[in-house]
Amino acid sequence: MEHRQHPRFPVLFSSSFSSINLVKGEGNVVDLSIRGCRIVSPTEVQVGTTLQLAIHVSKQDPPIQVTQAVVRWCRAGSFGLEFASLPPEAWSRLQQLVKELEREPYQREAVSEGGGRP
Repeated sequence: MEHRQHPRFPVLFSSSFSSINLVKGEGNVVDLSIRGCRIVSPTEVQVGTTLQLAIHVSKQDPPIQVTQAVVRWCRAGSFGLEFASLPPEAWSRLQQLVKELEREPYQREAVSEGGGRP
């Protein structure tokens, strides 16, 4: 079994992606880490393709723009991306989002158990 360097978190964000003259599509980000994501989409992409990606975290905020994301694997209806390049502002927003996702299970656990972490 493959061991990931960075934890992935289950999410559901809409996204749009494109590659110069090769592919354009939309999908849902369903797993997210600081270094990549998995997208469920009917659009077919090829391993090795470099995409521009917009992750729509909320309707109020502009999307997180990933200027270069490389397709690392493809399966029926989904593909995995490794983030290769983000502008500084997008990198900062992604880091903050992942920090919030890391805290979320502990916050839920504390509420359900009526106390702190185990």
